Amino acid sequence: MKYLAITTLGLAAALYTAPLFAQGQQDFSKIQVQVSDLGHNTYMLDGVGGNPGGNVTIAVGTNGVIMVDAQFAPMHDKLKAAIAKITNQPVKYLINTHYHGDHTGGNAAFGREGAIIVAQENVKKRLLNPQPGANGQTPPPAPAEAIPAQVYRDKTAVSIGGRTAQIGHLPNAHTDGDSYVYFPEANVLATGDLNGAQRNYTNPDIRGGGGITGIIAGFDTVIKVANDQTKVVPGHGPLASKADLVATRAVLVKIRDRVQKMKAAGMTEDQVVAAKPAADVQAQRHADDMVSDRFVRLVYETVK
Repeated sequence: MKYLAITTLGLAAALYTAPLFAQGQQDFSKIQVQVSDLGHNTYMLDGVGGNPGGNVTIAVGTNGVIMVDAQFAPMHDKLKAAIAKITNQPVKYLINTHYHGDHTGGNAAFGREGAIIVAQENVKKRLLNPQPGANGQTPPPAPAEAIPAQVYRDKTAVSIGGRTAQIGHLPNAHTDGDSYVYFPEANVLATGDLNGAQRNYTNPDIRGGGGITGIIAGFDTVIKVANDQTKVVPGHGPLASKADLVATRAVLVKIRDRVQKMKAAGMTEDQVVAAKPAADVQAQRHADDMVSDRFVRLVYETVK
């Protein structure tokens, strides 16, 4: 139970640095990129055989490719090869859904090849000024070619031949720089780690400006963007739907409300965790006690 004694600040740091540890501990040569055709020249790229980082979405136009997220840095060549099997057009825009390394690790390589990196303005700030890791050491800033060249505050859009990506900010959700990306021609919505996967929960990166209130508000936003036919590309895991977004939001609200009530009654963080407010939904989220307890601690820290 030593893990549960870690402070919430330490948990947030661990969440931030986890992608870096994952990158250092795996053999990327064993990972194969899997391509799913979402229709209208739009594709989801994920990895099998290991943890490649977050899902990638690409939309192919007549004169280039719009790409959402770039996985870990060592995945660059595999992603390039997978894209080359689809089109010979270059990646013109690379959109980051947030700053975590399993989504931005490939920025530098794609940036050197001429891709214009697009992100919410807080992503640029965090890549330029990294937070100290769990070991207390501050990593160096991202290289110049990895820094978003085109930033926005609330909403923006980028277009290439026949394709448009509508981009919107999800404030203080998983992080303070979360974006959703919607391709209207294909009715495809990339949520980043707001909807990280169709299991477990959406953990706020507290040190990265995230919180449960913003996460739930973010779900409200993407649910409005989606319709019953929308193909939802989560940050990790299999393709999802609007119904999945609605179901995940319901779970998050249920746990938030319970934790909020207990905290308002004067219960300490440890007391709330011991009360197991996620016990009845844990199985449907494919979570164990440790995962649920970690999420409850993060909710306790960020709930109003």
